[in-house]
Order: sequence, then C-alpha cells, then structure tokens
Amino acid sequence: MSVSTEPRDETEPAAAPRPRGRLARTAVLVAVFVCAACGLVYELALVALGSYLIGDTIGQASIVLSLMVFAMGVGALAAKPLQRWAAAAFALVELVLALLGGLSVLLLYAAFAWVGLYLPALIVTALVLGALIGAEIPLLMVLLQRIRKQDAGSAVADLFAADYVGGLVGGLAFPFLLLPLFGQIQGALLVGMLNAAAGLGLVLTVFRRELSKRVRLVLVAASALVGGVLLVAYVFADDFEVTARQALYADPVVHAERTDYQDVVLTERVSLSGRGDTRLFLNGDLQFSSVDEYRYHEALVHPAMAGPRSRVLVLGGGDGLALREVLRYPDVQQVTLVEMDPAVLDLAREDPRVAGLNRHAFDDPRVRTVSADAFAWLRDNRERYDVVLVDMPDPDSTATAKLYSTEFYALVRHAMADGARVNVQAGSPYFAPQAFWCIEATTRAAGISTVPYEVSVPSFGEWGFHLGTAGAAPPLELPAGAPPLRSLDAGTLRAAAEFPPDRRRIPGMEPSTLMHPTILSYAQGEWTNY
Repeated sequence: MSVSTEPRDETEPAAAPRPRGRLARTAVLVAVFVCAACGLVYELALVALGSYLIGDTIGQASIVLSLMVFAMGVGALAAKPLQRWAAAAFALVELVLALLGGLSVLLLYAAFAWVGLYLPALIVTALVLGALIGAEIPLLMVLLQRIRKQDAGSAVADLFAADYVGGLVGGLAFPFLLLPLFGQIQGALLVGMLNAAAGLGLVLTVFRRELSKRVRLVLVAASALVGGVLLVAYVFADDFEVTARQALYADPVVHAERTDYQDVVLTERVSLSGRGDTRLFLNGDLQFSSVDEYRYHEALVHPAMAGPRSRVLVLGGGDGLALREVLRYPDVQQVTLVEMDPAVLDLAREDPRVAGLNRHAFDDPRVRTVSADAFAWLRDNRERYDVVLVDMPDPDSTATAKLYSTEFYALVRHAMADGARVNVQAGSPYFAPQAFWCIEATTRAAGISTVPYEVSVPSFGEWGFHLGTAGAAPPLELPAGAPPLRSLDAGTLRAAAEFPPDRRRIPGMEPSTLMHPTILSYAQGEWTNY
C-alpha cells in the first residue's frame, strides 16, 4: 500500500460528514426564504426608483422585470459548474448580490443625477442582479440535497415553497415597511446587509466543515468588507441624497420630502435685484414658478368663472394657487379642493413661501379640503358644482393617465350642475400636440363640449386648456366684474383661441379610456420637464 506524500490544496473542500438533521434542513429553507425576500425587494426598488425619476411606471416595471427574469435563467445555467463547490459559491454569490443590490438604488440615483446614463445603468444593474439571483436556486438545491437525499419533485416543492413565501414577505415589506421607515436608499442598504448575513450565516454554520480554513478566512474577510461598505453608505445616505438631489435642480433646494405618493421639492433663487423665484417640483416635474405662475392660474380659473360660480370644485391644485384666484370672487360661497397628497396641502399651508403666493387661501372659511384620489372621490360624490377646475399633473404615468380618461371626465360631468363650466389643463399644444388634442377628444367622448385655447407661460412655454360645458361649447370670455388681472383681457382671450397651422386640431384622435390609455403613450413620447 502506498501513501501519497503530495500536500493537499487547502483551497479544496476537505472531506467532512454531511450535515444532517431537521434543524440543518430548516436553516437552508430559512435562507431560501430570506434570499427570495431580498431579491424581490431589489426588483421593486429598481421599479420604484424609475417611477420616481422617469415617471413611466409601466415602462420601468417592464424593463426591470423582463431583464431580471431573463438574467435569472442565465444565472441558473452559469451556476451549474459551481455545484461542486456549492457552499463556497453560494456564500460568494450572496456577498456580491448583497453589495450590488444594497448599493443599487444609490448608484442608479448617482447615474441619474450626475452622469445622465440612467437607462444604461438600469439595464446593466437589472441583468447583473438577475443573474446573481438566478444562481441561488441551483446552489441551494445542491446544499439541500447534501443534508438529506430526496426525490427531485419533493426537493423542488420544498425549495420553491420557501422561495415564494419569501417573495410574498419581501413584496409586502417594501412598500409598507422599508419605504415609510427608511426610504429607498437606506432601505435597500439594510436589505443588502440582511442578504449577506443570511447567506454567510448558513454557510459558516451548517456547511462550515465543507470549507477549508483558507476559504473560511476569505469569506469572513469579504463579508467584513461588504458589511463595512454597506454600513458606511447607510451612515452617509442622507448626505448623499441631499447632494444628489441638489445636482438635479438649478436653484438651491429649500424643502424636500418623499411622500407615499411622490417626491416633493421646493427650490428658491434670489437674483441680484432681490427678486425671488420659488419653484415647486413633483417627481422632478415643474409645477409652478413664482415669477409667472399667475399667467397659468389666471388662464385656468377666470374663463371658467364666467357664469354661475357659487360652488366651485378644484381637482388637484394642492399648492392653492388656483384656489387663490377662485377666492377673489366674493360671490363664491364654497370651494372644495381635492388633493391626493396631504403633504402638498401641508406645504401650501405652512411654508411661508408657498402660503405667501397663495395668499393663505386655505385659511378662508369657504374652503374645504379633501385628501383623496380624485377619481375615487368623484365616484362617491353626490354634490353638484357650478365650476370644476381640473388642475392635474401631466399624464406621464399610469397613476395620472386615468385622470385624463373618458371615464374620469364622465365622473366630472356628473358632478357639474346645470349650466356649469369645466376647465382642464391640457399641457402644451406646441410641445405635446397629440396629447393636447387627445384630451379634447376624450372630454368630448364624455359628453363635454369644449373650446381649446393656449397662453404663454415662460416657465412652461405655450400651455393649453379646454374650457367646456355639458351643452354647447361655451364662449371664451372673462366674467363680468372680474377682478383686475395681470395677463388676461378680452383681446388676449380672443387671440388665445386662434391656433397657428402647426398647432391646429389633429383629426381622427381617439379618446383615452381606462382600458386603452392612448393619452399615456402620447404623453410619454412628447412631454418633457420644461
């Protein structure tokens, strides 16, 4: 009998008894559960970030989910040669996934704010994370079989049951726990730390004896490095977010918050002459500039007040600037304002810059505010109004596209009293002509006859509206006894209804509906952040 005298390579796993027992098997399934929850959080974080930054929720979800599912298949195939070293390979995959997944939101936000390469960065991130997530299942299957051999069907059932339950918990934890308590950046970093702890914890306990001493030292050192990077990023996440946010705006940011609905940012610039310019942005889209907002709000409100106006309904307009114009009419008895985001209402009431602009309109006893989705609120509404002002954000996402649908305008028409007028902000007939004329076709499909017109608002460019009634199209005029206006008079309104040849009505426009939201494709293709 001969004995080999060659030294054993310590990088190879030493022969060791296989881990046995129900506890070891449970530990593997718990690791599957945690890793699945973390993987789904990474997916949702990428979708949510894109919806905040870009606004195209459907497009962002489609890109992220399709790329990640594709990459998961690639990752599963790529993991086949690693099954011989399943324990060490799984630990390494989890450490890399924890690092990249935890930093994904931070890195993509940096790419958007400073480099302008958000979409390429998103594609690469989705592919890499998907491949790493896909590599988990084959390696975990091998580890599960090393504890106790069982037929393939039973092993797959156990593994995927834990995986799907983990996905459920991760999917629910992201919007209801991580986002409210930690935000996107810090929430992803915390999940990365949990991901690393679960993967490394499993390998260094249940499968410790399958690893050589050298491999164990390498994994511990790598985990310390990954944990340190994620911890440092967590500590400085707030400073990073402030710096990155400021890079997105030309003027100093004086207020910023991420609500359950959107990213709310207020900027302010003071020129050498002492004139200030306060601007409100929602999800990066400009809502008003204090320099010329009066042009927009006078054009929205006053033509609609040329008739009965005792009861007024404002849908949107949480900044209170349209409300300010409505309250200039002493014969207005009641105004109901429906705004989805209560944080915008709080800003309009409490921030001295915005409250000064709206002249503390919310303190007027005639005003009633409702924090609700306008579509849902209209479905339950039983009151009738003389004037309805639809001052909604641009329809560049699924959440706002429904507010430009035939079904929505039918609800608006139902809320209109006899002889009532409605006015709808409709975007730019110059920059987004298809969206503008699609809104007209949609309001007409809901039984509202409209007259379109446009005015110049320097911060936005040419901006359009559709003034309508439930009967014949109303005359475009200012009301008798209108208060003094800075931008409108009878001549201006006559000119506003005349469109140059390149902005005239587009024939054959199809109305937008909930099931066929044509406005969404038009808006996403044309609207930009002016």
